[in-house]
Amino acid sequence: MILRYLTGKSCKPLFIGGDSTDVLKDFPDTCVDMVMTSPPYWCQREYENRDGIGLESCYAEYIDRLMAVFNEVYRILKPSGSFWLNIGDTYANKTLMGIPWRIAIKLCDEQGWILRNDVIWNKVKGAPDNSGDKLRNVYENLFHFVKTRKYYYDVSMIRKNPQKAKIQNGAVVSATGVTGVRYKRQIELSTALTEDQKSNALAALEDVLNQMKEGKLGDFRMIIRGQQRTTHSDSSRVSGRAKELETKGFYFLKYHPDGAKLGDVWDIIPEDSQKRKTHFAPYPSDLCRTPVLTTCPPDGLVLDPFCGTGTTMEVAYENNRKSIGIDIAQSYLSLAKERFDRPVDGRRSSEPASATSELANAGTQRPRKTDERKMLNEPRQGTLWKLLEAK
Repeated sequence: MILRYLTGKSCKPLFIGGDSTDVLKDFPDTCVDMVMTSPPYWCQREYENRDGIGLESCYAEYIDRLMAVFNEVYRILKPSGSFWLNIGDTYANKTLMGIPWRIAIKLCDEQGWILRNDVIWNKVKGAPDNSGDKLRNVYENLFHFVKTRKYYYDVSMIRKNPQKAKIQNGAVVSATGVTGVRYKRQIELSTALTEDQKSNALAALEDVLNQMKEGKLGDFRMIIRGQQRTTHSDSSRVSGRAKELETKGFYFLKYHPDGAKLGDVWDIIPEDSQKRKTHFAPYPSDLCRTPVLTTCPPDGLVLDPFCGTGTTMEVAYENNRKSIGIDIAQSYLSLAKERFDRPVDGRRSSEPASATSELANAGTQRPRKTDERKMLNEPRQGTLWKLLEAK
């Protein structure tokens, strides 16, 4: 069944019921492009299956059970693949247990994962908190792991607010109004630069201005010895920038014309737009969109070993990626299947594949190709951005 789906043309999700540790053993090695999941948190909720992960009496047992699942994830993930793990923390005896970081460090130390980012998911409003002796908890961790130093990553999908230079009165002007005139004067009048360094600095400045004119840069800043302070440290032993300033007398901070990269703090309200009544911890589709578009190649395969009601699968399907969802609770898988029976863009989506359905009967029609950049910007049009603009 799994091999048939992997080699088929349909990008409709395949849902499989069962324990992830057992189900994943049937997957071939290095067959998945990306994994995105949010397993049950320790001692937070009692889900449908009382033998499932999350209800262990000891946090160490909870972590060990997750490690067994993630060991299989490591095996089936391609060398170019990414693993995104969203997990929340837990209090025990008034102590915040640090569960997310215990797992993250264990994954790196014992399984060989490389941690690339710790994204802070800021829930903005958070959940009610009636305790009188601590702050409200309003964020969760989203870890990005990879297996190798070289992996698939489409950085163009996470750039925002493009900056463009322009020509005014025959001179190039950066997106923030920098013309280079002030820098030229500072170089010419500098007493901290040698004549050779002045000459090199003026030539480099002219080259940067030409790059802006050609559209290769949107903006820049020039740091000149004796005029501006270094951006990190004044010590050449710990800062490459300081060493460059010491030897050359200047350096540049260049801004990409397509805009700055997305940061590692994401403001996303955890609203349940599906109005699910039996699953109490669905994460929002906005949390999945950036990982899917940046780390799963077009026509790639996404896996969620704790798929719940199928949010990860829905985002993958919207963006023409295959996906497989696994969950031990059959009622959640039924809810996940219902999401693909509802109208999408004015039409009804075709039947999603499942472990009990014949994939041979599955159609191969894909959803209309979406503008991926536009989808990444969609949260700005929603409730969150209206809330922030009102502040």
